Amino acid sequence: MRFSISIPQRAADGFDAEGTSSYLARAEELGFEGGWTLEQIVAPAPSLAPLQLLSWAAAHTTRLRLGVAVLITSLHDPLQLASAITAVDQISHGRLDVGVGHGGNFRPFSAFGVDKATFISYFTEGLELMKAAWSDEPTVTFHGRFRDVEALPIQPKPIQRPHPPLWVGGSAPKALRRAVRLGDAFMGAGSSTTANFAEAVKIVRRELDEQSKDATRFRIAKRVYLTVDDDAARARERVLAGLHRIYGDMPGIEAVPVSGTPDDVVRGLLEVVDAGAEMILLNPVGENVSEDRGQMERLAAEVIPQLS
Repeated sequence: MRFSISIPQRAADGFDAEGTSSYLARAEELGFEGGWTLEQIVAPAPSLAPLQLLSWAAAHTTRLRLGVAVLITSLHDPLQLASAITAVDQISHGRLDVGVGHGGNFRPFSAFGVDKATFISYFTEGLELMKAAWSDEPTVTFHGRFRDVEALPIQPKPIQRPHPPLWVGGSAPKALRRAVRLGDAFMGAGSSTTANFAEAVKIVRRELDEQSKDATRFRIAKRVYLTVDDDAARARERVLAGLHRIYGDMPGIEAVPVSGTPDDVVRGLLEVVDAGAEMILLNPVGENVSEDRGQMERLAAEVIPQLS
């Protein structure tokens, strides 16, 4: 079992560069595998853009893998996004993990010039074009439904070959089949319950078998929003406040977090492990970097040792 930690992105009072740098250094000292961001282009929370923050984080870390889960790639131009991902992979010397997803049909696609009726096709074709841009070919030719590219020189390429690992999100059976077909790993959303994650893992494993993909080379993980506190009621209050800062009044969001005393949190995370997670992305939801740093310290000292 491996553990990663979220990188604080909240910027309600400006970016805390000193606090975030110290947080990342401590995450490396504590042995976390990776530090991850999320993407919320349109959301109630004042959240820093993930790739830009990861580029900054690359300069303040040496070992920590740097990830985003997930980029809603249907809201991005594929060639521009491929170039930005390449830049972060280069700057981090090949430490980038990239989560991708098409987003649900509730997304404001018209604000991004995307037809709601074709956003899934736009996603799959865009990912194919991104992979072409990352290929060893010096020029890219691609003729699709939404993009027509003829012998365009695209340099540089990512350090990781053929590209940074692609973690695909999703929950519906079709999305999970697509995740296995297009990706290198599956990341269960923090906004999904452990029970829903368990059902998704069953489908992913079945698809790995049916698509004849090597299950040992396809990683499965889940983001878990959580709060540790000696007072279980206070932990529940704090984690829900944090989730509402991120997601507003999203239906069902109060069913997803793990919270309580260290023993309560251990039990909740063991359920995630039993559901099939090989890596857990621990995501405190404090109001600032200092609160998240305190949560990270408690998780490392009082929770993770009971799970190892």
